[in-house]
Amino acid sequence: MNDALARLEAYGDDITLKQMSGLYETEPQEKKDQPWFANQVIELAVDPEIWSPEGFLSCLQAIEGQLGRTRQEPNGPRVLDMDLIAWGDLVQETGYLDLPHPKAKERAFVLLPLKEIIPDFVFPDGLGINEALSAIEYKIEGNRIWQD
Repeated sequence: MNDALARLEAYGDDITLKQMSGLYETEPQEKKDQPWFANQVIELAVDPEIWSPEGFLSCLQAIEGQLGRTRQEPNGPRVLDMDLIAWGDLVQETGYLDLPHPKAKERAFVLLPLKEIIPDFVFPDGLGINEALSAIEYKIEGNRIWQD
């Protein structure tokens, strides 16, 4: 993940790391017969005069490819998976990039690290991070997350 972050920051001064969560080990969600995943949430300051959400997602996908990501098996093992969870208060559904991420509110591996760095985060529809966490079932022990 550090390689991905270094490559992202190398794109220029218009992308700045604000903060990042710790690493969480997460049980696979849909395809269970694979290794656990490492998850982390980072907050970036991105210059909206230079970057569109779609352009930034393309940048993330390019970095994934540079670091060996192949998209062969949906929900299968992967070297790296960088998702764009939110872009300020923007709400959009384009098929290429839906914001906020359509599954973010359902995934403890997104919500818990997000709460760690932005404890008062509110989705554009007004749902707070604590409300989102209360609506799902999960178990956490240290940095390990289980969720069916």
